[in-house]
Amino acid sequence: MSNPLIPTRCLFRFSLPCRLRDPAWSAEGAGLDEEYRLVNLAELEGQQVFADVRVGWSNSGLVFAVRVEGKQQQPWCRESRLTDSDGLQIWIDTRDVHNIHRAGRFCHRFIFLPAGGGSRSDKPLARWLPINRAREQPRAIPNGSLQVQSEKRSDGYLLEAFISAEALTGFDPAEHPRLGFTYAVLDRELGQQTLTAGSPMPYQEDPSLWATLELVAG
Repeated sequence: MSNPLIPTRCLFRFSLPCRLRDPAWSAEGAGLDEEYRLVNLAELEGQQVFADVRVGWSNSGLVFAVRVEGKQQQPWCRESRLTDSDGLQIWIDTRDVHNIHRAGRFCHRFIFLPAGGGSRSDKPLARWLPINRAREQPRAIPNGSLQVQSEKRSDGYLLEAFISAEALTGFDPAEHPRLGFTYAVLDRELGQQTLTAGSPMPYQEDPSLWATLELVAG
């Protein structure tokens, strides 16, 4: 059977709950349990699933945890080649607008790597990245507004990350409890796992292809 011209995940608009986690981040990291796991929409298209992705929120920001399994090689991470590296990329629209195809000032892109930083390139990395073709970029993020921790596992790694409210232009859970959102876990060995439709769809720059995170208290 030939592949469909339009990916299955493009035929629906998905809305997923994001549960309150307060405090969202501590010196020990995120500590997100099962109730914070996101459903894996890649299974709708029969794609390989190798990453467990979890997300929580508080008024202080958003917290993520990614567990990658099934690896036989060490993660390939380079600070000089961020978007080619193994790790987690996140896109967030604090206004959850789905009728535009170019990002605006409320749209954000972040990357978190389990390694690649430090003098020995063995420390995790967190960076803001511009979105291609964006009409306007969000405000500059303050120093220290991104946090990341990683832990090596026998067949992969655990990556935990925090994006503070100060790094998210327009973040206001009380007034805007719905966020446009997608992610991509990239791995040279295992491939690509995305929340919504992945390549060749231009999910990296088109907010209309993103899902919705509903910030819920329960």
